[in-house]
Amino acid sequence: MTATLVAKGLAGGYAHRTLFESLDLTVAPGDVVGVVGVNGSGKSTLLRLLGRILEPQAGTVSLSPADAFIGWLPQEHERVAGESIAGYIARRTGCAAATLEMNAAASALGDADPRADAPDPADVYSSALDRWLASGAADLDERLPIVLAELGLELGGHLAADALMTSLSGGQAARVGLAALLLSRFDIVLLDEPTNDLDLDGLERLEAFVRGLRGGVVLVSHDREFLARCVTRVLELDLAQGANRLFGGGYDSYLAERETERRHKREHYDEFAEKKADLVGRARTQREWSSQGVRNAMKKAPDNDKIRRKASAESSEKQAQKVRQMESRIARLEEVDEPRKEWQLEFTIGAAPRSSAVVSTLGHAVLRQGGFTLGPVTVQVNAGERIGITGPNGAGKSTLLRALLGRQVPDEGTASLGANVAIGEIDQARTLLAGARPLAETFEGLVPDLSSAEARTLLAKFGLKADHVNRPVDELSPGERTRAALALLQARGVNLLVLDEPTNHLDLAAIEQLEQALASYEGTLLLVTHDRRMLENVSIDRRWSVEAGRLSES
Repeated sequence: MTATLVAKGLAGGYAHRTLFESLDLTVAPGDVVGVVGVNGSGKSTLLRLLGRILEPQAGTVSLSPADAFIGWLPQEHERVAGESIAGYIARRTGCAAATLEMNAAASALGDADPRADAPDPADVYSSALDRWLASGAADLDERLPIVLAELGLELGGHLAADALMTSLSGGQAARVGLAALLLSRFDIVLLDEPTNDLDLDGLERLEAFVRGLRGGVVLVSHDREFLARCVTRVLELDLAQGANRLFGGGYDSYLAERETERRHKREHYDEFAEKKADLVGRARTQREWSSQGVRNAMKKAPDNDKIRRKASAESSEKQAQKVRQMESRIARLEEVDEPRKEWQLEFTIGAAPRSSAVVSTLGHAVLRQGGFTLGPVTVQVNAGERIGITGPNGAGKSTLLRALLGRQVPDEGTASLGANVAIGEIDQARTLLAGARPLAETFEGLVPDLSSAEARTLLAKFGLKADHVNRPVDELSPGERTRAALALLQARGVNLLVLDEPTNHLDLAAIEQLEQALASYEGTLLLVTHDRRMLENVSIDRRWSVEAGRLSES
């Protein structure tokens, strides 16, 4: 089924705060709309409104046809206790809900005494059956093992359909989320950060899926390469200006058009400001001349010299007329508002005294975890080296990091961490900042050298203000927790920086600021990322690849 989604005059936010308003958007078959904006600008809220999960503060969302199948996939994989991979995928694809609806309609067919005002059970069943078929539930059990095998989702050599979601790693959960997407039959697809935790193979599969869809797609992503390869239009939510705008063309076209527009606005304002300043200056000079002329005339003209008095008065009036003309020109100037400067995350990575020349070594190290084995690995990390680490999910990258940081003892071989190593880390799960305590309290506990006021000031610099710092950490968005983790890097002294998928959940502006901070950081760097543009933009000395428990260097 082809479907069209239309939003008119849409406004959304939370509590009494409106994040965006007067938003109009039409998503037709074949459209891929990328939604961009800083964290907190309402991107996820917009997806929930389009998916009819939330009610808008104003405006409407409509589907044509009205029974079109719309699917929303959130940025965090909700893991329900006791739910298997198969159950998760059935829920995420809408197959489980469609099956329940059809079974309820089938049961109603046998009701011997239907209510007179109720819809015809046969019509209800027919509609439920059509939706069940449209969801793909009829052959989901046949398609599921094929997709799981293609994505390498095997545990202990067996397909993992019955494995519990709570038992999976972040990378495995990301692949299950991708499997749910590949198995879905939605007419309109809403994707919130679909690239998070995906490896390069997963990214390529996701891109092929999005480009191959006949229906419309609205997606939120901070993966610049993914946006450049997939989107046909860009919707920008500008929180600072309280505006939204739809740009035609792809992502790179949007960047060029936005930059040109911002430059023109700045040039237009600068031209206005310069002209106004010139007129104001000339008016001030004219007033001074007029005033000085009157004083001089009064001093030089004798009381009985009527001719000179009259000439001086006329001269003063001419000067006053010039002043009035200048003020009139200023008043007629068309006022141009100065473009507001956007909030930018500007930070540096706190430096600690230099560590020992050798930061970490592994000698013929073998590490086992369940049925997985990493190694033997023999490597040495020297002070100041910048190492990029890539590889498929589940290949052993996180295990390698734990060994290098002295957090997992090898089952065979040796591991050694150098002297005076001050580690700063953003791990993939952002585990350092979690729990039910308020953010301010949690953060202050991690930086005891800062006063409460200093800690709150630093968090505010990272866009985490009063409405953030008093909320429990677990209630913050993933992007907000990531910014708090970046604040920790600035507050602490670091000479070994470990970043495991640091761009996950960060907005585009923050990613660019992180890249700038890394450019000036002089310590040792271990960077694990699947962000292709970050790998291009960040200077790397060595490149490691981890695959199937083996490490190679290129």
